[in-house]
Amino acid sequence: WESLGHWSQGLKVSMQDPKLQVYKDDKVVVIKDKYPKARYHWLVLPWISIASLKIVREEHLELLQHMHTIGEKMLRGCPDAKKLQFRMGYHAIPSMSHIHLHVISQDFDSPCLKNKKHWNSFNTEYFLNSEDVIKMVEKDGKVTVQDGASELLKLPLKCHVCKQLQSTLPQLKEHLKKHME
Repeated sequence: WESLGHWSQGLKVSMQDPKLQVYKDDKVVVIKDKYPKARYHWLVLPWISIASLKIVREEHLELLQHMHTIGEKMLRGCPDAKKLQFRMGYHAIPSMSHIHLHVISQDFDSPCLKNKKHWNSFNTEYFLNSEDVIKMVEKDGKVTVQDGASELLKLPLKCHVCKQLQSTLPQLKEHLKKHME
């Protein structure tokens, strides 16, 4: 068991912080990601402790659906929802313990997006779409993460819009501006 002092437990601390909370109900809380990887980056967290997707079973289905619904609610309230694309999903192997649904705009315009691992965690199959996770649990009663998922973080940098390869993150960020015009 890791103490709350360990950085991987940080979400458990952040989710209790009223300054970070943007929505809460009896099942979930939504916080702004402390290190957002895009202009809009929220995390939807259940109050009950579920360490990872590996533990998710059929009895969590309703909760996953509720998390998705709340993610959609965040988008409806977002002033830029019309002009930005968004995705909702989970990291295959998250660095932080306690499952959390990422609701993230696809501009990836953020100083906190600093390396290939950050980029690939949202732009390869490492990022599991919320709908796909729900379908997996409906069909199989569990979430299957592909073997070698962590290898996906090492893939070459590729633009998520036009699929063009970029050799460095600064080049990729510069390239992304073309798609944002």
